[in-house]
Amino acid sequence: MATRPPQSIDPPPSEGHTISPSMVAEGGATASRNGSSAMREFLKNNKGLFIIAASQFFFSLMNLSVKFLTAIGEPVPTLEIVCVRMFITYACCQVYMFAAGVPDPILGPKGVRKWLVIRGVVGFFGLFGLYYSLHYMSLSDATVLTFLAPTVTAAFGFLFLREAVSWKQMVAGLASLVGVVLIAKPTSLFGGDGKTDTGSGAGGPIVTEAERMVAVGVAMLGVLGASAAYISLRVIGKQAHPMHTMSYFSLWCVFVSIIGGLATHGQWVLPRQWTWVGMLLIVGLFGFFAQLLLTLGLQRETASRGSMVLYIQIVFSLVFERVAFGVSPSGLSLLGTCVIIASAIYVALNKPSKETNTPANTESTAMWDMAPAASPPQRKGEACWTETNEKKNLNWMLGKMSSTNPRPTKSQRRT
Repeated sequence: MATRPPQSIDPPPSEGHTISPSMVAEGGATASRNGSSAMREFLKNNKGLFIIAASQFFFSLMNLSVKFLTAIGEPVPTLEIVCVRMFITYACCQVYMFAAGVPDPILGPKGVRKWLVIRGVVGFFGLFGLYYSLHYMSLSDATVLTFLAPTVTAAFGFLFLREAVSWKQMVAGLASLVGVVLIAKPTSLFGGDGKTDTGSGAGGPIVTEAERMVAVGVAMLGVLGASAAYISLRVIGKQAHPMHTMSYFSLWCVFVSIIGGLATHGQWVLPRQWTWVGMLLIVGLFGFFAQLLLTLGLQRETASRGSMVLYIQIVFSLVFERVAFGVSPSGLSLLGTCVIIASAIYVALNKPSKETNTPANTESTAMWDMAPAASPPQRKGEACWTETNEKKNLNWMLGKMSSTNPRPTKSQRRT
C-alpha cells in the first residue's frame, strides 16, 4: 500500500521567509476594520445611553442658564421663568402632535383629563422648587436635592397606591435626609455667621443663611411635587399619548405661574436688553431639546439602564459650576451629594424587576412617561393613533416621503 507523503511545513519567517510590506498593511487594515466594527457595535448597543446622557447635558445647561438669569440686571422672578420656559415647551408639543396626527391634541383623551390636570398642577411645584432654589443655592446643591425624588416616590406609592416599601428603601430615605442636612448646613448644627456666598456664583448678592434655608424648603416642596407627578403618571399609564402628558404639564405650569404672580402681586421683569431675552429663550429651547433627547433615549433603553445614566447630570452641574462661576462645592456639600446619590441608586437597584425604575431628578420625572410610545384605545368616531402612523406623519412633515405619497389622510390613520 502506497503511503501518503508527509506534507511539507513552511519554515517560519526567520528561516528564509520574509514578511512583505503588503502583508503588514493587510494585517493592519484588518485590525482597523475589526476595531471600527467593534466600536460601531458598541455605539449601536449603547445609543440610548448616549442620548440620555446628552439630555442630561442639556438639562444642566438649562439650569445654568436659569442661574445666569439671576445675575442679568434685575433678577427674573421664578414664576416668570417657569411661564416663559413652559410656554415654549407647550408650543413645541402642539406642533408635534398636530404634525403627527395625534387625536385630541389640545384636550387629550376624555377618560384621563382629570389626571392630566393633576399631573400638570403638581408638576408645576416640582419645576418651581428647582428654579427657586437656583436663586439662592449653588447649581450643584440645587440639582442634587432633586435626586430625593426616588425615595419620596416610593413613600407616595406606599401611601396612595398601596405599593410595598421595603426596609431597605426606608433606610435609604433616612440616609437621604442626612444628605439634605449636610447640603443645607444649618448654623444651629454647623455654626457660622449666618451668611453664605454659595448662591452668588453667578455674580448675585450674598445669600443669608435664612434665605438658603427657605430655598432648601422650597426645593423639598419641588421634590414632593415631582414625586406626585410621577404617581399621577402611573395612574394615567398608557391611556394618553406621551405628548398629552407633557402638553398638560406645560400648559398648567403657564396657568399656575400666571395665577401665582397675580395672587402674590409679583412684579414681572420686562425685557430691557437682548442678553436677557436671549437667555430666557435659551432656557426654553434647552429644556425642550433635553426633554426630546430624553424621550428618544428612553425609547431605546430599558428603564433600569436608562435611570442610571440620569445621575450624570450632577457631574455636568459640578463641571459647569466650576467653569462658569469658579465655584467648588464644600466638603460637606460633596459628602451630602454622595449620600443622596448613593441612596437614590440603592433604591433604584433594589426595586422589583416588574416595576419601572423611578427617574432620578425633577425634569426627568416630568418626562419619564414619554419613554414608550403609548397607544390609547380607539374611541368611536376618532382616528386611531399608532406608532407607525405617527412616524408616517412625521416623515411627511420632514419631507422624507416622495412627492407621489401625500400626507396620510384621517381615514388612512384609522387603519
